[in-house]
Amino acid sequence: MVSTWLNGLVSGTAVGPGAIYFAGGATVSWAVLDTINKFSFLDDSRTTLSAVLTIPVHDVGGCGNAGVAGYALGGMTAAAGATAKVDKMGFSAETVAALGTGMALATSSFTAMANNAVACYTAGGSSRTNVDKFAFSDDSRTTLGTGLSAATNQTIAMANSGTAGYVALGATTGAGRVTTVDKFAFSDDSRTTLGTGTSVAGGGGAGLSNNGVAGYVCQGYSTTYIATVDKFAFSDDSRSTTASRTAASAWVGGGANSGTAGYVAGGEVTGSVAATVDKLDFSDDSWSVLSTGLVVGTLWPAGMPNSTSLL
Repeated sequence: MVSTWLNGLVSGTAVGPGAIYFAGGATVSWAVLDTINKFSFLDDSRTTLSAVLTIPVHDVGGCGNAGVAGYALGGMTAAAGATAKVDKMGFSAETVAALGTGMALATSSFTAMANNAVACYTAGGSSRTNVDKFAFSDDSRTTLGTGLSAATNQTIAMANSGTAGYVALGATTGAGRVTTVDKFAFSDDSRTTLGTGTSVAGGGGAGLSNNGVAGYVCQGYSTTYIATVDKFAFSDDSRSTTASRTAASAWVGGGANSGTAGYVAGGEVTGSVAATVDKLDFSDDSWSVLSTGLVVGTLWPAGMPNSTSLL
């Protein structure tokens, strides 16, 4: 890749096309991975980085600060159970280091969302209401005084950068799977709950964000594997149900190239774990399958998008 197509901003060069990185996860035999797969937004080609996560982990949250770095947060290790560790990967050099401050609590079974250039938020997981906030300026962590409206697992998060983040609660400790969607205003981190939730009570899927336009809740599991996709217009938070993903699967990773497309990778299907990467074209909400998927079938990797259109 020549210097004019580097991820992020480089003095004297153009802004590159960016990429989405899928990090960690587990295989069908529950081997836990530290691998990082990179899919270029230029042509959807895949490379496998020489860099790896600092420890193998699955059920891990991911977010990206465009042009700067991606974060893989929390998750489950093979031996020690849930971890509070947070890895940071610089997009320009594609090197990984662990933050000195991790999550407030060891957490798994959640997703994360980003207010670009400001902060990454982790929401729920491990049957908690906790919302942690990592400031991109110095990677410091705070825990919001107001968390989710219910303790949850298998959350699905998306964000309208500069405005608000949304969390579909997924599975709660008391009510089972729910349709509830909480909204956090980025101006003051206050929480409200949308009048219209998801069309099905699910969880274990992925959230995709087309900044300034709409967010997509791609469901994974309800009473069985599902492929349902709900679209929330950021202008008024109204919900519609769009074309389903190409196959029903749960415990996937996801992320988006804002303005262009969203990506949903891996996940569990009946009897196996997929390596497939689905692509959602934001122009017409149609789905396709990338010709090259993940290196191996992967359960719940972290999606870390470098959407340079946000710069």
